[in-house]
Amino acid sequence: MKSFPRPFCCLAVILVFLGSIAARAENATPVRVALYEDAGAAGKGVPYTKAILTQAGCTVTVFKAEDLSHGVLENKDVVVFTGGSGSKEGNSIGDAGREVVKKFVREGGGYLGICAGAYLACSKFTWSLGLLDAQTVSQKWRRGRGDVEMELTPEGQRLTALPAEKKTVRYDNGPIIKPAGRTDLTPYEPLALFRTEMAENGTPAGVMVNSPAIVKGQFGKGRVIISSPHPEQTPGLEIIVEQAVHWLAGGEKP
Repeated sequence: MKSFPRPFCCLAVILVFLGSIAARAENATPVRVALYEDAGAAGKGVPYTKAILTQAGCTVTVFKAEDLSHGVLENKDVVVFTGGSGSKEGNSIGDAGREVVKKFVREGGGYLGICAGAYLACSKFTWSLGLLDAQTVSQKWRRGRGDVEMELTPEGQRLTALPAEKKTVRYDNGPIIKPAGRTDLTPYEPLALFRTEMAENGTPAGVMVNSPAIVKGQFGKGRVIISSPHPEQTPGLEIIVEQAVHWLAGGEKP
């Protein structure tokens, strides 16, 4: 039998290995995302998020509140609620729609909430989903709009593959949260912390700095990530949305 020099054999093994990776990537099933666009969803959140996820290879289905009762979350991996008004989103989907979303996550689906969608995932609002042991620190929510600084935690760095240094991010009245004291839910884990704050319109000062900007948690068999600020509208931080959806769909941390 003809033998080959060792370097040639090593190169052949490497080429076969790389070929198998490429084949798996080509045949990989795209993450299937349901993106809410109805009452309460406002601004640039929906189009920006859709563009980011589509470019990342996800299959994105935009849905209305009434679609929840018609099986829109069937065969989906992640549901996304973006910015606008959390109360309007919650009231728009109603009691029945909220139960559909909760069942979806409880049975293994992923939930990404940005700004209003983050409020929606919290506890102790009559219209919210209660996916996280989290509540707002104050009923005064109109903290302002503009740029603030946040810093990723070690877990946030691992999940997003971004470095640790402080990052400027778009903020628009997102929730400032603290534990809600629910014993039926596991504690959330911060992925990023605010390092500066906005405190306009009589909102309490001093509560935003060092509070969670982005957190992850578990609800039943499903995974939850909420972001108070807007990485989808911040150049250079769009990867946070992409990596969050990958993790929510069951992907391993980088």
